[in-house]
Amino acid sequence: MITRSGQTITKLYVRENKQGEKSSRTITGYAILFGKASAPLWSDEDSEAREIISKDAITKTLLDKCDIKMTMFHDRQLILARSNKGKGTLSYTVDGFGVKFSFEAPNTTDGDKAIELVKRGDIAGCSFAFSTYYNDSKYVERSTQYSNGKTLITYTVKAVTGIYDFTLASDPAYPDTSVKAREFVKQLRESKANRQVIQMRKEAARKPMI
Repeated sequence: MITRSGQTITKLYVRENKQGEKSSRTITGYAILFGKASAPLWSDEDSEAREIISKDAITKTLLDKCDIKMTMFHDRQLILARSNKGKGTLSYTVDGFGVKFSFEAPNTTDGDKAIELVKRGDIAGCSFAFSTYYNDSKYVERSTQYSNGKTLITYTVKAVTGIYDFTLASDPAYPDTSVKAREFVKQLRESKANRQVIQMRKEAARKPMI
């Protein structure tokens, strides 16, 4: 099982209140979007890989079983809200677009910072940490096509085993710079190499002996 971070390019909002009411501290947005291709997980002269989260991969039932922390900048020390098995200060819904969240920023330095950065547009998207089985086609489907001599790979995540955090991110483009993301790409590359070796051996076995 691989645990990694994915990122979502989506607008965040500080909810507006009616005139005369106290300024809102509620931040809303989508942590995960379904059916949208990510920016390249990696890209080199031979291949390029992207990822898509299927709309069936994540359900509210699954989320309600998880301990999800709302953080900033992938820093689990900067906790803004939390949902532990469906209860807590972090709310979420699942719709046709993806997973939408809402929380009231705490009256802390980090909470004030989050509100200001979202209002200014300096925080441009969200990230989410999840786990799945990338080598099991029941969980992740790998498809390839070829264009101009380059292999284009798409990983469609059909099911996840857990969601661990939603993160307000200043840079919503893949890949993020966390250790988990680097390990993920390394494992995918190694998996790709192993498949190529296996295929070469199969081709060699088919050739008639001279």
